[in-house]
Amino acid sequence: MLKCVEVEPQIAATAAVIWLHGLGSNGHDFEAILPEIRLPADAPVRFIFPHSPSIPVTVNGGMVMPAWYDILEMGAGRKLNTAQLLDSAAQVSALIEREIARGISSERIILAGFSQGGAVAYQAALSFPQTLAGLLTLSTYFPTSDSIEYADANRTIPIEIMHGSHDPVVLPAMGEDARDDLIAAGFKPNWSTYPMEHQVCMPQIKDIAAWLSARLGL
Repeated sequence: MLKCVEVEPQIAATAAVIWLHGLGSNGHDFEAILPEIRLPADAPVRFIFPHSPSIPVTVNGGMVMPAWYDILEMGAGRKLNTAQLLDSAAQVSALIEREIARGISSERIILAGFSQGGAVAYQAALSFPQTLAGLLTLSTYFPTSDSIEYADANRTIPIEIMHGSHDPVVLPAMGEDARDDLIAAGFKPNWSTYPMEHQVCMPQIKDIAAWLSARLGL
């Protein structure tokens, strides 16, 4: 089981958000924005921020760093170790199953991810066999769109895609390709852009808060 940062609500949790970080980061990365999301004080939401394993990353000279999978080549035609991505997605699915075992309905669980974490979130959420509350993907792409076996249970999952219009790391076109692949597969993702690079910004955080609240009925 992946090690995680867990932030418990003030009351018993009846919902969970599992949020995956990007390359070279860790679970504390997005924990830091929780005060800015400003959900109601009595929101019964457990936030879970998993730590990825540390592995050699080819595009960074083989340096060992936190990563959900190895990236072999950058650019729009990004090459990666798909087997590692699938393994990470399976580990994230195990976290979802753990939340269900802890008494959280799958329909009250949201999966979110930034950059590499978003690529894993696409795979994990859309292949998960029980209905989830939503999928939030930030500044990312969908490298397994041509091989994923979509789960019938999540054919109508709310999908929110957010991307920086000036992102030099994951080009906006890569996010648009993910959106278009989803539409072609019958999904109805919502697409938003923000005037930023490979990051998050305050207007976006406000939109994330509103989306989380809507999905979880807060």
